[in-house]
Amino acid sequence: MIRVPSNDSVEVIRQCLQVLESITSDSSVPRNIRRSVNEIMDILNNESEPLFLRAASSISILEDISNDPNLPLHTRTLIWNLSSQLETIPVDE
Repeated sequence: MIRVPSNDSVEVIRQCLQVLESITSDSSVPRNIRRSVNEIMDILNNESEPLFLRAASSISILEDISNDPNLPLHTRTLIWNLSSQLETIPVDE
């Protein structure tokens, strides 16, 4: 049986994509970080994968990004918030 993701989880993904879009348009963010953020956006938009798997993959990349010493502090805070939001997506969806 295929499970349809709840509206809450879909809304979390939508909000995260908006924040990720703002990070990619921020010129103070290094290119390598923006490249990784684009990769996360591609993962989150890939509807052929289950929602929890997309969230887990994105969290992993976000953790790597957050350890980058060149990351601006305001962007680091956004990344931590994104990770927290993605962690709310249940595994059974």
